[in-house]
Amino acid sequence: MTSSTPSGPDLSTPSSSGADRFVDRHIGPRASHQGEMLQRLGHESLDSLMAAAVPEGIRSAELLGLPAAQSEQDALSRLRELSERNNPGIAMIGLGYHPTITPPVIRRNVLEDPSWYTAYTPYQPEISQGRLEALLNFQTMVSDLTGLPTSNSSLLDEGTAAAEALTLIRRATKGKDELPIVLDTRLLPQTLAVVRTRAEALGIDLLHLDLGQDPVPAGVAGSIIAYPAADGALTDPREAITASQADGGLAVVVADLLALVLVASPGSLGADVVVGSSQRFGVPMFYGGPHAGFMAVRAGLERHLPGRLVGVSVDAAGRPAYRLALQTREQHIRREKATSNICTAQVLLAVTASMYAVYHGAEGLQRIAHHTHAQAVQLAAGLRAGGVELTSDTFFDTVVAAVPGRAAGIVKAARADGIHLLLVDEDHVGVSTSESTTGEHVARVLAAFGLEGAAFGAAEPALPAGLLRTDAILTHPVFTEHRSETQMLRYLKKLSDRDYALDRGMIPLGSCTMKLNATAEMEPISWPGFADLHPFVPAEDASGFIELIEELESWLATVTGYAAVSVQPNAGSQGELAGLLAIRAYHRSNDDAQREVCLIPSSAHGTNAASAVMAGMRVVVVKATDRGEVDLDDLRAKCEQHSDDLAAIMVTYPSTHGVYEHGITELCDVVHQHGGQVYVDGANLNALLGHAKPGQFGGDVSHLNLHKTFCIPHGGGGPGVGPVGVAAHLAPFLPSHPLHPVEAKREGIGAISAAPYGSAGILPIPYAYVLMMGAEGLAEATSVAVLSANYVADRLNDAFPVLYAGENGLVAHECILDVRPLAKSSGISVDDVAKRLVDYGFHAPTMSFPVAGTLMVEPTESEDLAELDRFCEAMLAIRAEIDAVAAGELSAEDNPLVNAPHTARELLDWKHSYSIAAGVFPSGSTQDKYWPPVARIDQAYGDRNLTCACPPLEAFAE
Repeated sequence: MTSSTPSGPDLSTPSSSGADRFVDRHIGPRASHQGEMLQRLGHESLDSLMAAAVPEGIRSAELLGLPAAQSEQDALSRLRELSERNNPGIAMIGLGYHPTITPPVIRRNVLEDPSWYTAYTPYQPEISQGRLEALLNFQTMVSDLTGLPTSNSSLLDEGTAAAEALTLIRRATKGKDELPIVLDTRLLPQTLAVVRTRAEALGIDLLHLDLGQDPVPAGVAGSIIAYPAADGALTDPREAITASQADGGLAVVVADLLALVLVASPGSLGADVVVGSSQRFGVPMFYGGPHAGFMAVRAGLERHLPGRLVGVSVDAAGRPAYRLALQTREQHIRREKATSNICTAQVLLAVTASMYAVYHGAEGLQRIAHHTHAQAVQLAAGLRAGGVELTSDTFFDTVVAAVPGRAAGIVKAARADGIHLLLVDEDHVGVSTSESTTGEHVARVLAAFGLEGAAFGAAEPALPAGLLRTDAILTHPVFTEHRSETQMLRYLKKLSDRDYALDRGMIPLGSCTMKLNATAEMEPISWPGFADLHPFVPAEDASGFIELIEELESWLATVTGYAAVSVQPNAGSQGELAGLLAIRAYHRSNDDAQREVCLIPSSAHGTNAASAVMAGMRVVVVKATDRGEVDLDDLRAKCEQHSDDLAAIMVTYPSTHGVYEHGITELCDVVHQHGGQVYVDGANLNALLGHAKPGQFGGDVSHLNLHKTFCIPHGGGGPGVGPVGVAAHLAPFLPSHPLHPVEAKREGIGAISAAPYGSAGILPIPYAYVLMMGAEGLAEATSVAVLSANYVADRLNDAFPVLYAGENGLVAHECILDVRPLAKSSGISVDDVAKRLVDYGFHAPTMSFPVAGTLMVEPTESEDLAELDRFCEAMLAIRAEIDAVAAGELSAEDNPLVNAPHTARELLDWKHSYSIAAGVFPSGSTQDKYWPPVARIDQAYGDRNLTCACPPLEAFAE
């Protein structure tokens, strides 16, 4: 456990050893400041505080059993060693992953810029206008290329996007629940695997057909069609689309975004839905992810879209402003009635892809697409000239060569020359070109086929004449105005300046753990050994990455008390699904298929219920007590009632209310007694790490949010990683993948994400974090997070009552502040408080979750005492303003709260009854003041007038 006295150096005295511990950089409050905070709370030490907060029955006596903490330089040396053991080579494997060139101005000023990667989900749109505009660019780009009017702002990858399209078909085709859905067997193998996993869980009947030659039969709910196919074949999908839509079915097309620059858009061919990946638009392969998937839909299907959708509305001054549209679809609200369990996106990667399109424009993308196709055509011509047959005469970037009995030898020869090809089977080799492919690469591939120096003439394009694109793309000015690097740099800077991210100040969001994303953790993700690795290279060419992943999985198992961990799930929602599918498979293995009831506390995170439905379970709600804890009496009654069909309970610990519930071990015992499994949602692991292990106090399975507890940046709402940890009896039911580098993991319950290791590219971040923190550092971070939350709760309790606390009057790592009594007395809403915090220079806490009309605050361990005090003083000043409204000293209709946030534009024509100083400079004048670019946004207007693509420039004219 932690030491008996506050740790961390006191900078008033020099260090005797001169050691510079990373933990002292990560944790904000210095030792002397921790002492002040502890004294206020009546505790002598961090140990004393944690002993009072964490129930004795769940505390772990031993340290975490991790390697000793390393310095930043030692950790980076270790990561450098691992990266250099990988062999990216020249990747020409294809299968949906391609080398791409990230323009340095985008790499440095988006992917590697904390103003982009430390931002939070844009639930507070007034201070998120930059990334919302970037996401609107993404939606516009996807909409243009797919030929459909509405695109969402990204999904997790192509495989999960296709799986979401599967469930969209089921939702949008009423009365066809019993009809099968056609799955084109020419889809990428990982896409097929993810769709099959999802279909099996939901009981959706799939009809597997090769839609390159098999017709779509009558009596289906729809089809998911490859365009082009996994083997590169590019055939006209119109017949399959038309047949799928007979009698009201839907046609989903899985498309290659770069191919759509040259070939007819699926929308123009009649498709209802188009999905795919934007990876090759400037996003490194990252050994499989993170990558931004996409989904676009025809008119009439907008409200069936999963994930997030950016729309255009107006602010209080009537000017255009961006915000998330149709937010009633958010899983926090709809729970088991949600259209999907997705509550995240791949924002940082979608921004990168959108800026790639902004940077290149239509002309640049056409050059890249033509180059990619030309290299494939040259390769095909060389192979044919050498007497090698191809499986298709029409293609965009991929050719498959028929070489009876010689495939393995050719792939081996190419690998010896530094080129990775695809071993399709013993008789076929696949080769894919990209924007990085050169004539030299083509010549070396031909040499691997034994065709060195082969002579061949000019070759004709291999795109079908009837599928050539003729309409204009990317015509909005945003895609034509940023050609020079100067213009591009200034555009990126302009957008990032409009946002509030962690690089500006505290983001005190409960349930979301917005803490330090250290630069040393971030650096390795751009190294070629990690960034440029194709996910399907031979295992020996990814030995460094595989060792990193397996080591990280073992560390995560150690700190959680579980037997095994899989990092394949690429978001918390996917981790939830994976854990529930493991439980479901376990019951079935015991001939208990009838166990399908999932108990979910009324206070649970909204995705829990949605994930249970996605896993084919039936949700039964368990009541909460007035203290916000699970009502154990109601739990016992529900377990008795469902003793024969109980599958699991999903419980967040500490609770969603920010409390260490003392009844957690009893809860686990009761569920186990009735044959159920206990799913402990790991969203709040930042309050347990080093002090308690869910796998030891009764949990059978947990998912972990690495973007919360383990410092992967939120990136404006993604990427994330949601590993799933399980007890030994569930280990056989962890996610599998047909192309996993470890053969033993190719068969199992199925794939959850498109890549074997999910978003592997960002796993060096938590690896570095654990390596630099060590066991004691992780435990100390938890202690300080709990200290900071209790300090804030104590300072603010008189002004904003803390709604829930544990038996000793302490909260966990977050607290819920009740604004409802003040709303009744003054008319000031929780929204008003949130927007007013912007004027004080803060991002708002989590609003109205898990209790409407409240604010959930999580200060984390990374904010120093000065920032904690600045936040508390802002909240106390806001309370004084609320009191002034209640007392009639400020107008109920015209006061600084209801008009917040205030923009600089208002200074030109100040019309309020209160002073400029009171409205705009409530904390006093400062040259560093953050100015919101727009005033309060009208949410309802944006939904009534749904616009989800870039508006014309005249919309912004005065």
